[in-house]
Amino acid sequence: MMDAPTNNHAPMNTEFTEPTESTPSAPQPLKGLRVVEFTHMVMGPTCGMVLADMGAEVIKVEPIDGDRTRHLLGSGAGFFPMFNRNKKSIAINLHTPEGAEVARRLAASADVVAENFKPGTMKKYGLDYETLSQVNPRLIYVSHKGFLPGPYEHRTALDEVVQMMGGLAYMTGRPGDPLRAGTSVNDIMGGMFGAIGALGALIQRGITGKGQEVQSALFENNVFLVGQHMLQYAITGQAAAPMPERISAWAVYDVFTVKDGEQIFLAAVSDAQWATFCDALGFADLKADPRYPDNNARVKQRPQLLPVLRERLATWRAADLAALFEKVGLPFAPIRKPEELYGDEHLLATGGLADITLPDGARAGQTAKTTLFPFTMDGHRLGVRLQPPTQGQHTAEVLQGLGYTEADMARLRAQAAVA
Repeated sequence: MMDAPTNNHAPMNTEFTEPTESTPSAPQPLKGLRVVEFTHMVMGPTCGMVLADMGAEVIKVEPIDGDRTRHLLGSGAGFFPMFNRNKKSIAINLHTPEGAEVARRLAASADVVAENFKPGTMKKYGLDYETLSQVNPRLIYVSHKGFLPGPYEHRTALDEVVQMMGGLAYMTGRPGDPLRAGTSVNDIMGGMFGAIGALGALIQRGITGKGQEVQSALFENNVFLVGQHMLQYAITGQAAAPMPERISAWAVYDVFTVKDGEQIFLAAVSDAQWATFCDALGFADLKADPRYPDNNARVKQRPQLLPVLRERLATWRAADLAALFEKVGLPFAPIRKPEELYGDEHLLATGGLADITLPDGARAGQTAKTTLFPFTMDGHRLGVRLQPPTQGQHTAEVLQGLGYTEADMARLRAQAAVA
């Protein structure tokens, strides 16, 4: 079993916001664990957020001028508030000897250190695993990189880069038109795998008393995601086609355009569901058609079957099809945009969204809703205890907890080592 977190730092006066209404008394299985993260963008912050949401004290080390994701535009506008809740922020200038010393002292107090900078960056400041583990052999050190050690390890990687070289963009787009997935899948999952590795390392530390380094990488994460397509080729000898051109495993498994141009996804993925599908829609002739005796036969006849279904379904309203499929227990889905999920009755009823206070930008201080982790513990969603921090919000608190006096902190500020 996992050992108790290392109590090698001074007690902190943690101020918590009230739990969200959907998460009263939510478990905090990692309470008492200290995590120090040297992270930016999405991958590293996701790892820290996983640990923070489960109760760890996560201290985010930012540059003096702040994490640059605080002020990104467009698709990056949600990065900081999304992935940095339940954390504290300390602003340290690692480029000064004094700042680097503060960072090393902070890292020495940690159970877990997480980082996602280029290979060699942390070593320059004495913040690499080899150096820190000499001071604290129980340290769990989580590195998030573009590639695991090997021929590619010094390349600069982005989510889009590994999607292109790792087959995911090929599978997502149409033939000849590779297309990245519509969210930061490798960054987010890479951070999650880093957190999974950290949890495993903590359990092992409880057995051996020793820490270790965990490495997670974008490229290897992407390859894991397309592994099913690689195995399809290994087993069948037939290369997987891009998803828009794929050979479906099921005959009815597609988006249909219906009345007034609305769209809805409908599926029937077993012979029993096919029978229900035909009965519910009044397609007795298709149910009895000898060309469609089972799923594999229907898959082979898909080019002929789908046009028939599209023609017959075109007169239906999407809402009526949804109601019918829900009544008879068939898979269906409305086609929604992300912003429409704010009104989703299930998310609202189950506490899947929680209020946060935005820390930066034109809407700083205003409230917005963010998504919570998609699991419960002891029947509760893990909610927001600490709002996404403002830049350097907890610098004085963290330094005081490390034993720095007011005079020490004034000196560090005068040296531009902290802010």
